[in-house]
Amino acid sequence: MTELAARIAGAPISWGVCEVPGWGWQYDAPTVLAAMRAVGLAATEFGPDGFLPDDPSEKAKTLADVGLRAVGGFVPVVLHDPAADPAPAVAAALEGFVAAGAGTLVLAAATGQEGYDDRPVLDAAGWSTLLANLDKLSSLAASRGVLATVHPHVGTMIENADDVSRVLEGSSIGLTLDTGHLLIGGVDPVALAVEHTARIRHTHLKDVDAAWAARVQSGEVTYTDAVRAGMYRPLGAGDIDITTIVSTLEKSGYDGWYVLEQDTILQARPADEGPLADVRASIEHLRSIAAAVA
Repeated sequence: MTELAARIAGAPISWGVCEVPGWGWQYDAPTVLAAMRAVGLAATEFGPDGFLPDDPSEKAKTLADVGLRAVGGFVPVVLHDPAADPAPAVAAALEGFVAAGAGTLVLAAATGQEGYDDRPVLDAAGWSTLLANLDKLSSLAASRGVLATVHPHVGTMIENADDVSRVLEGSSIGLTLDTGHLLIGGVDPVALAVEHTARIRHTHLKDVDAAWAARVQSGEVTYTDAVRAGMYRPLGAGDIDITTIVSTLEKSGYDGWYVLEQDTILQARPADEGPLADVRASIEHLRSIAAAVA
């Protein structure tokens, strides 16, 4: 992968497909995958369990049949509990990655609870276990030819600036730079991209209404309610400096994927093209950045 325009991928969450129970109305996989191809996306992340077939060979065939490459996917696992070994679940997920030729494992430090509206406080022992598991799972993925990254994510054990600093200092795993979740968690995604460029191995591009993000940070509204209200915006329509982030990464030699994600909650099947309009706008914005940095 070299040209930026050839490294733009999609994610089912942009069509409202999410692992959280009760998240909203869900599109089926054939509809989402066909829409991705229609707007010219080159590849996709897998989406939540059950979106694509569980069988690794069938998962690979489903993507190949529509002409989409497999990026990899988001795997939330509990990393902080010394009594729970996350390796078996990750090893099982990697079977599907290998079968589909997917190269990027996106780990999230799950709380063990449903949803992303609350999280427990982690003590020193929990942090020690979490950091050790990150490096262990990174080695496990590498043994299968897959790059492991960790995704700071609202409502997980790695959410805010202190959490991200602990990961950077206490482990060697690469980061997934999720511009939206970082901002909502109180981390400046531009500063992180500039100061820790070498640790960024995968990118989720979101744009965000900063006023809604502040309301989530203050506890005035829950994350889920803010998403439902439209906190995520098409690239270029929110308050994140996507241009500086992408330019910084490209100038550093970053050659990974840019996965477009505008987390969406749908109340019912849209009567019009629905989320596709926002995805199309994000693609156009990112391609304009690509042309400027080429």
